[in-house]
Amino acid sequence: MVTYIAKHAGLPVFIENDSTAIALAEQKFGLPIARNNSMIINLGWGVGLGMIINKEIFKGHSGFAGEFSHLPLHKNGKLCSCGKQGCLETEASLLAIEAKAAEGLKQGQVSSLLKYDTVSADNIIDEALKGDAFAIKIIAEAAYFIGQGLAILLHLMNPESIILSGKGSVIGKLWLSPIQQAMNEHCIPHLTTYTQLAVSNLGNNAQLLGGVTTVIENLYKLNPQANISEPT
Repeated sequence: MVTYIAKHAGLPVFIENDSTAIALAEQKFGLPIARNNSMIINLGWGVGLGMIINKEIFKGHSGFAGEFSHLPLHKNGKLCSCGKQGCLETEASLLAIEAKAAEGLKQGQVSSLLKYDTVSADNIIDEALKGDAFAIKIIAEAAYFIGQGLAILLHLMNPESIILSGKGSVIGKLWLSPIQQAMNEHCIPHLTTYTQLAVSNLGNNAQLLGGVTTVIENLYKLNPQANISEPT
């Protein structure tokens, strides 16, 4: 596909996983604690993961490392986008948050979300930031499930930091307490004590910055003599 697009565009083409691109952006432009050994969580329509290990982006044997969204954590019978049931994504993604909000309003929940004809993730985020109790409750439930998944990562990877990034990271500190609570409940204390949890300072720009960095790095590798500065 890359060759086909490059041929018809007449330009070099590079394709990267969105969560890996976000991890690259966080490493180059984000918080200093993301530089060396960090798990970058992409809070979006799924729950992605980019991994920085020993200052390098880790993609695994065939490039599919980091399918955090599909950890089989739930016995809920809900069908995931991958075709399996009970994945983390079915309870903690922005799509799951949208579905729970719509169902709650249908059952009579009182919320400022009622003013919208159709409830979207953006609406939920906006109202949560304004203090709507129902919107905050849904996000907190999703955050707790993410924390349960992160507890598994902590035991396996023992990272220096976990950075919450991607579209959903604009919710900011509303994620932190329930995630930290789940990690504290499900982790060996020594692991949580020495792992920093933080919200990205890149906001919605993380994926865009990662895409640009992917292009620059690959162009630099293709022609190191060209007048291209590799991102640092």
